[in-house]
Amino acid sequence: MDFLHSGLAAIQRHLAFVAVDPIDWKFYVQAFSWTVTLFESYLLLRQYPLYSKTSPPESLARHIGQEDFEKSQKYGKDKAQFALFSKLFSQCIDSAMLQYGFYAWCWKAAGSILGKFGYGGDYEILQSIVFSFTMYLLSSLPTLPLSVYSTFVLEERHGFNKVTPGLFISDLLKGWLIAFVLGAPFLAAFLYIFQWAGDRFVPWLMGFMISFQFIMVILYPTVIQPLFNKLTPLSDGELRSRVEGLAGKLHFPLKHLYEIDGSKRSSHSNAYFFGLPWSKHIVIFDTLMQQSKPEEVEAVLAHELGHWYYLHPTKMMAISQIHIFSILALFPAFLHAPPLLRSFDFPKAVAARPPTIVAFLLFQMILTPMEAFISIGMNAVSRHFEWEADRFACELQDRLKEESMTDMGDRLGRALITLHVKNLSTVWVDWLYSAYHHSHPTLTERLKALESFQAKRAKKE
Repeated sequence: MDFLHSGLAAIQRHLAFVAVDPIDWKFYVQAFSWTVTLFESYLLLRQYPLYSKTSPPESLARHIGQEDFEKSQKYGKDKAQFALFSKLFSQCIDSAMLQYGFYAWCWKAAGSILGKFGYGGDYEILQSIVFSFTMYLLSSLPTLPLSVYSTFVLEERHGFNKVTPGLFISDLLKGWLIAFVLGAPFLAAFLYIFQWAGDRFVPWLMGFMISFQFIMVILYPTVIQPLFNKLTPLSDGELRSRVEGLAGKLHFPLKHLYEIDGSKRSSHSNAYFFGLPWSKHIVIFDTLMQQSKPEEVEAVLAHELGHWYYLHPTKMMAISQIHIFSILALFPAFLHAPPLLRSFDFPKAVAARPPTIVAFLLFQMILTPMEAFISIGMNAVSRHFEWEADRFACELQDRLKEESMTDMGDRLGRALITLHVKNLSTVWVDWLYSAYHHSHPTLTERLKALESFQAKRAKKE
């Protein structure tokens, strides 16, 4: 532990200038955030001309009908136009809030609200909670019309939306309530660790955040998910038999197999698993079961079990922990930096003893360009995991010595095509746009890889 703290102290010595140099951090954050936004807009403009193509890629021509292709092109074009407007609109709002002291005003407003209840400035954690939720609610209001348009115009136009106005409002209020019920105690514990551990907070905070993630693995399916969707045990039949048989052969610790009413909100489809290492739950969207045959859904789940077999969720969690550790290792220098708060319009009295939550918020803004690069790396790792999971499905026959799984690769390919067609997913994708935005390979890439996996298997035989 001393070695760890010595290394962290060395980092802080290199960043000591942050606490004394009068750097115009507001200008840098404005420049950083606009640079990222303009780069993302450039990527959209690179992708946009591809929606004018009149036929699918040659490798997909035999799989996707012309009518389905034209629908996906129109959907992609509409989404791109909306995404470009949303991105620039949201950036203008964020930039205005930054420029005109919105965050300093929220901190002052939180203090005023607490003052009416007899709480003074000594209650930093309580003021931080009020500050966070004041900021969250007020900053979300300007972009609320974008969510309304996306749901009731864009998704409705292309036949995906199933949400009623009442359900939309209900989901919004439930989301705010959950954010407060879970966020307030999390934030209180988060900030208490800073007070208790001082500048040696990093290992303790890491332990707390890992523990919180495990708690959420339990709370989300049992408490949060039922507030939005109904999970029911998958009824007996061919699909259940196939999934349970596959899980048993792979020794996957399946505890529950659920069907979820995804059609309540959208026509999009999916399947996933979650849970603790010794107790897993598989969830299948009702839309997926309606759109695909049982043997194709089994192939999709074989892919998902490939993620489990290769420990992909665990590996991604480990990578994310390294990422979080790196961020926390840099933070102490910004935690004790009055010039940082002064450059964002906080009064001298507040900047002299920077509130932890405020310093952390501004610190995250400074990291904006770094986070953009990290997302590219994370997507690359995710795509590699997708290749491995696809290959796992193709090789199931060899692993399990089951002749009935000889065509698993073909089944997975058909399922992927169905998912893309029904979800109107884009089949023409710019490589740079994909590298930045996509955590999954494109359909063309996955089908080519599946054919390659199966060709290699055939040669071995």
